[in-house]
Amino acid sequence: MKLSIKEMVEATKGNIIKGDRKDIIYGISTDSRSIKDKELFIPLIGESFNGHDFIEKAIKNGANAVLVHEEYEGALYEEQGLSIIRVKDTLKALQDLAKYYVSKFPIPIIGVTGSTGKTSTKEIIYSVLSKKYRVLKNKGNFNNHIGLPLTVFELESHHEMAILEMGMSGFGEIDLLADIVKPNVAVITNIGLSHIEHLGSQENILKAKMEITNYFNEKSILIANGDDPHLKTLKDKDVDYRKCFIGLEKNCNYQGVQINDLGEEGIHFHVKMNDKIYPFTLKVPGEHNIYNALCAIAIGCKFNMDIASIQKGIKEFEGSKMRMHIFTTPEKIKVINDAYNASPDSMGAAIHVLSKMDYRKIAVLGDMLEMGEYSKDGHCHVGREVGKKSIDILIAVGINANVIAKGAIENKLNEEKVYVCKDNKEAIEILKNILKREDVVLIKGSRGMRMEEIVHYIQERS
Repeated sequence: MKLSIKEMVEATKGNIIKGDRKDIIYGISTDSRSIKDKELFIPLIGESFNGHDFIEKAIKNGANAVLVHEEYEGALYEEQGLSIIRVKDTLKALQDLAKYYVSKFPIPIIGVTGSTGKTSTKEIIYSVLSKKYRVLKNKGNFNNHIGLPLTVFELESHHEMAILEMGMSGFGEIDLLADIVKPNVAVITNIGLSHIEHLGSQENILKAKMEITNYFNEKSILIANGDDPHLKTLKDKDVDYRKCFIGLEKNCNYQGVQINDLGEEGIHFHVKMNDKIYPFTLKVPGEHNIYNALCAIAIGCKFNMDIASIQKGIKEFEGSKMRMHIFTTPEKIKVINDAYNASPDSMGAAIHVLSKMDYRKIAVLGDMLEMGEYSKDGHCHVGREVGKKSIDILIAVGINANVIAKGAIENKLNEEKVYVCKDNKEAIEILKNILKREDVVLIKGSRGMRMEEIVHYIQERS
């Protein structure tokens, strides 16, 4: 990365109060602990912290430029070669800088959003495209108003395209991200119930997700789940950009057919496209991953990749940590660690994977958060899925544990096989007493439930 102080002043509409406009910075950081020599430090302001308190530390660690908020009244450091730029708002300045920086790269930008499956879809698209192109992607879930701009600053001259996951919890958030990077291709995985507490309905969730197309032109393309009841309504809508639908149903441009679910070994499936059928193999379990793969296949084809390379990229995808990560302990207990997050749709998919396993099946399920008035129905639905799929034992955790338990019992799960816990500690105590060799344990809940604590217990007891 290389930007002049002059460029930064112009991009942020700031005022230089110390330094030389010709000076160059070679990186941007919001963390004074990890900043490197000749980088710009941007002090952000949060509810419980103020990055301006760490300016001195950032300078000592090598920063040669600092942005400061217009109301900052602290010391103006006298270090030689240091530039200080005053801006109206440091967060807005971070985003404006990212917008300017990404505009210097005439490469395709792929935006990925959706209620569930965003990260897995981003990773599998990367697995495919990296077989032909040099690609930048978000690290982890750097997908918000801070993480995405920081990802943009990792673009270098050798990159040929970028895949950027975009998260949101309300209106305007996807629009902000899309305005920064102006995606040429957008992927919407599905419209579920995540964040429905803030948005009120799935129709509003669809509207918020569709903000990813706000800066499209006639050459842009939207790739959407054609089986999703809300996204499929887009098929008949006139828009000034191109559309492509993936799914298992007919009338999709890329249709998954001839599916052979191999349980934890993965899935064999075929894809029908342009009146031809091609075989594919996924090493990760769960039929829901076919949708993620179809998005990647569609994008690979759009960027002129040969089928053999796309097939290789799909086959080499290995999934993400805490997302359907399956491992076996020395006690021969098989753990399905899907603790990263949860919604009714992703819960159902995980329960389906568990149901395909051999031996005794235990579902440890935590609360799904941010569901508002849909919370009771959503948790009851998950319980019903446990009962329908013939899971042997249910351990429900959290405020809504009783609701999950009720749904399972109403669908023929023996009440004696259902445990209700107020927290992870209680769930661990139950597991201490009932876990035995060759059990299969699914662990899943919303991020705020920290269900990985239960995963760590099972790992450590071995």
